[in-house]
This record gives sequence, C-alpha cells and structure tokens, in this order.
Amino acid sequence: MPKKTVLISGVNGQLGQKVKQALKSCDNINVLGIDMDQMDIVSRRQVEAKLQEIQPDVLINCSAYTAVDNAENEKEMALKVNQKGPLVLAEKCKMFNTFLIHISTDYVFSGEGFRPYIENDPIRPVNFYGETKALGEESIQKTYENAIIIRTAWLYSEFGKNFVKTMLRLGKERKQLGVIDDQVGSPTYAGDLADAIKTITSQYVAGEDFSRGIYHFTNEGVCSWFDFALKIQQTANNRVKVNPIPTSDYPTPAKRPYYSVLDKRKIKNQFHLAIPHWEDSLAKCIDLLEE
Repeated sequence: MPKKTVLISGVNGQLGQKVKQALKSCDNINVLGIDMDQMDIVSRRQVEAKLQEIQPDVLINCSAYTAVDNAENEKEMALKVNQKGPLVLAEKCKMFNTFLIHISTDYVFSGEGFRPYIENDPIRPVNFYGETKALGEESIQKTYENAIIIRTAWLYSEFGKNFVKTMLRLGKERKQLGVIDDQVGSPTYAGDLADAIKTITSQYVAGEDFSRGIYHFTNEGVCSWFDFALKIQQTANNRVKVNPIPTSDYPTPAKRPYYSVLDKRKIKNQFHLAIPHWEDSLAKCIDLLEE
C-alpha cells in the first residue's frame, strides 16, 4: 500500500513541531512540513500551487496568529491569518479533495459558564483574537465538509514561547511571582494534542469512518493559572514564592474568559482516546526541557 502524504502548515510552531514528531513514527505516512515563508496561507495562489505540487492526502493547519493582546491593535493581521487563512485552506483542500485538520481555541467562548463547554454550545468571544478564531471556524464549516476543527486551550510544549517556559525562567530570576487565580481552564501539552491528531490522521488514511466537524481536546483536570504556575515551580524544584492575585490586579489589553474548561467526551468516544492528566504531562515536558 503506497504511503499517504500529510502536510503540516505552521510546522515550526510549538504544536507543528510536536505533530511532525508524532507522525514520523507512522510507517504508512510521508510527513512534510511547511511554514509561512514557504506557503502564505492567506494567498490563494501560493496555497493552490503548493497543494498542486505536493498533492497531500491530509493538511494539518497549525498556522495561526496567537498574540492575544497584540490582536487588539493588529486587527487586520489577526483577521487575515485566523479568518482568511482557514477560508483559503478550506477552498483549496476542497479543490484537491484533501482532508483538513484545523486548530482552534477555547477563546471562542465567553467564559461566563460553570460547566465544561460542549462543541455545540453558543460561541461568544470576549476578545478580538477569539473573534478571529470563531470566524475561521465558520469559514471552514461553510466551505468544506471533509474537515475537522479541534479546539484546545492553554497550549504549551518544549518549543516556542509559552506559559510554562516563561514561568520556569521567572522562577529562576525572581523570589516572588503574582499569578491570576480567578481564571480557570485545562492546560494542554502539545505532545498530547499531537498524539490525538496522529490518531485521527491514522484513522483517516486507513479509510476508517468518523464524524467530521468540531471536537474539543485538552489534558484532563482543571486548574487556575495560579495552580498551574505553582505546579510548574514545584515540578522544577524552584524556590520562588507564587502568590495568587485577581484578574483586576493584572489588567491586559485583551479580556480573558474566566471559565474555559472544554468537555472532551466527544473526541474520547469517537477516537477511543485516553487523555493524560495535565500534571503528568507537565512533568514530562519539564523533563524534556531539562535534558
């Protein structure tokens, strides 16, 4: 049986690198990675030319504008990458009959609820970044049926800039840290999300049937940013004191949802996933960073 080709856009990001690592262990998959300098996802001409050249069976889109606070001032750029980009990818994947996996965010929700969000709960972003990601989801859903959108939250890995790496650095530089304790969610190790993407991709290339549409994926467990920061310092054996503070003490240009826990039953049941607890995955990531 010939190998299937999987193309990862945004391959140099913290998720893209983990997805590439995960898929390299699949014997029946040929993995190719591409970044914005090789294929600008908002350029119809570039995307069509690249898909024509590579003829991928699957396109995994890890490209995104993720600077939440900057998005409030760089609206045109955020909208271009997060809304027009997914639209262009959906149009061109439809042209070449390429299965599309796209990554979205918990920030499409308002964060005003008190139970984990399910996939068809009403979306109501509280910042512009969330608005652009919601528009990206809508663009794909209106354009192309052979696609999956995975919403995730609080993503981190050994690569790129993220909360875990920032906390580890500050834990060595400072004696005390103030971290928000009234925003609640579930951290997600990019390696675990990459494994879920690998499972979905493997089932697709094997010809297995499953529902398209939106899925939620984070690690198991719920915590505040304060809980998360405290566990990071404890796991790394840093002696820094971590103090809980309210959101009002740390104003940011973009408002954040207070409660953004995602219900994962749909993805677990559909793809038979066993998802690790966030504390176990955090320890794994910190071990890799310390190697």
